[in-house]
Amino acid sequence: MSKIIDDIKLQYKIGDITNKVIYWNVGVFLLSIPLFFIFKEYRFDYPNWLALSSNPNDFFIFPWTFLTYAFLHSGFWHLFFNMVMLNFSGRLFLTFFTQKQFLGLYILSSIFAGLAFAIAYYLMGINTEIVGASAAVLSILVATTYYQPLMYIYIPLIGKIKLWHITSVLLILDIMQILVENTGGHIAHLAGAFFGILYIKLLQSGTDLSSIVTKVIDFFVNLFQPKKATPFKKVHVNPNKSAVKTQSKIVTKDKTQQQIDEILDKISQSGYDSLTAEEKEFLFKAGK
Repeated sequence: MSKIIDDIKLQYKIGDITNKVIYWNVGVFLLSIPLFFIFKEYRFDYPNWLALSSNPNDFFIFPWTFLTYAFLHSGFWHLFFNMVMLNFSGRLFLTFFTQKQFLGLYILSSIFAGLAFAIAYYLMGINTEIVGASAAVLSILVATTYYQPLMYIYIPLIGKIKLWHITSVLLILDIMQILVENTGGHIAHLAGAFFGILYIKLLQSGTDLSSIVTKVIDFFVNLFQPKKATPFKKVHVNPNKSAVKTQSKIVTKDKTQQQIDEILDKISQSGYDSLTAEEKEFLFKAGK
């Protein structure tokens, strides 16, 4: 069991941001089961300080719900299909853009879609809640499609198909169902899609909105990170011994990095499962 946990930790550390966001969503879902799942009614009952409510009395008091709702899901299949689409969209997005831009788009599109849902339902006089990563996932897919619409995607049993064909079908389905069921969800989906296009247009004009998210994250990290005092100490050191020790550390670091590079090359060529137990353990320790 401990080896399985170590493997999961290692895959999380060496994985890209798409992998990490999937882990966050799955982790939140597993944590939500004992906390918010009503087994008698077979449904989740999320509190108004986590799920996004269209009631101004709720979202003004709990403004963070404009983001937290995007990491909650109403059931296993809701989570499963969202994560499959997130994995698909994320891999395509990272072909052209950076991991920081992926995270920035995921967060900002979730907030934008949440605002669209809350405003639309407030104007319609409907008081309800929404959860799910669907809007952010669609935003990432639409952003990639807008940037590279003619990219070919291979689908089993179908063959090659252009990316914009896939995205168009999903958007048409949202538009067709907006008045049939889950109206709030489809409003959020279309808002996320719109934001994906807006994000790329601004990026092409030189404005990277993901820098806002990076600055906010850095602010909170520095805010809660304890500052370590470094008292001045006057130490007399033999210059010859110091030089020898420094040289030894550099050599050790180079050998370690070389071994890490060789293992990562092996993963890229043959996959993570091709590693031996010793290589996995070495990479895990090096990640710490």
